[in-house]
Amino acid sequence: MDFELSEEQRSFAASVRRFAQTHLADGALARAHDPRYPRATAAKIAEQGLLGITFSEADGGAGGTLMDAVIAIQEVAGVCPKSADIVQAGNFGPIRTFVEYATAEQKARFLPDLLAGRKLISLGMTEPEAGSAVTDLRTSATPDGDGFLINGTKIFSTHSPEAALFLVYVRYGPGVGGIGSVLLEKGTPGFTVGKPSGFMNGEQWAQLYFENCAIPTANVLLGAGGFKKQIAGFNVERLGNSARSLAVGRHAYTIARDHALTRKQFGRPLCEFQGLQWKFAEMAVKLDAAQMLLYRAVIGAEKGLPGAYETAVAKLACNTAGFEVANEAMQVMGGMGFSQEALVEYCVRRTRGWMIAGGSIEILKNRIAESVFDRRFDQRKG
Repeated sequence: MDFELSEEQRSFAASVRRFAQTHLADGALARAHDPRYPRATAAKIAEQGLLGITFSEADGGAGGTLMDAVIAIQEVAGVCPKSADIVQAGNFGPIRTFVEYATAEQKARFLPDLLAGRKLISLGMTEPEAGSAVTDLRTSATPDGDGFLINGTKIFSTHSPEAALFLVYVRYGPGVGGIGSVLLEKGTPGFTVGKPSGFMNGEQWAQLYFENCAIPTANVLLGAGGFKKQIAGFNVERLGNSARSLAVGRHAYTIARDHALTRKQFGRPLCEFQGLQWKFAEMAVKLDAAQMLLYRAVIGAEKGLPGAYETAVAKLACNTAGFEVANEAMQVMGGMGFSQEALVEYCVRRTRGWMIAGGSIEILKNRIAESVFDRRFDQRKG
């Protein structure tokens, strides 16, 4: 398998890098410490064609590949880590699942604003009693005339305080086969977005409440039996998470490397101390190894949705490498790395969160072990 980027891909990477350096470098630190979604920046990124990269031109996308989307995240994160969130939100996660399964009418209603960066879509998946065990979800969709009544609650939804559209996992009936999803617009009667709460990484989330929230059948994305389709699409979300985690770790590494080249202690640059040389050698190996595993998963997914094993391996490797490298970069830089005057501490906080979001590293290990032993391990009590 060839992990080298093609000439066209290298050219695309260079163009994204130039755009980021020209339009995103200034204000990168301020953006990182602002919990609000950077809508003005999102508009610039949309104008550059970096939202909907893999979507068909008929849907308003660029008709590119999954590798193109990964490249865009990495190049943007290399200049402004916070802006990579915008590329993620416009290519992976709920928007990708939406494009995969939405009707033509649903796409016409929602995609133009989403791809222009004017509106955000958020995923309503996790519940107070259904986190990693997502099939235990209780939010219900009960038939009511020509539509459904939605009742339940969701937590930890990325961008939920500012999103206009929500892709919500619901239960139409018992068991895994009874799970599907609906589309809910902010402001729909019976749908309440709670008070914003903060994560350690600076992002905000809000609890979502549904109380006899009536929706028409036109807002059903996937009916009963749609769970497996949604989870297959979720593997793509994990690749976006992986790309961002690795790229943000590399961003911290680059800052620390430049610091080690210029900062002097005891009369010589830090890079001349063997202890730090070994740190950077270990960091480089972790980043390169994780990059290859990410590319393997992406290349394997080019003709369809990615495989669960390759995705789990890539996310575990990228999450671990991203956090460990960012953490070491902070140690190398000492007080400056720990200070909010530099982006390294932000990179540490961001990469730590992705070890939980999108499937914790423990859940990933479970999935990898199932492939190793070629059997399913039920985590529930017998």
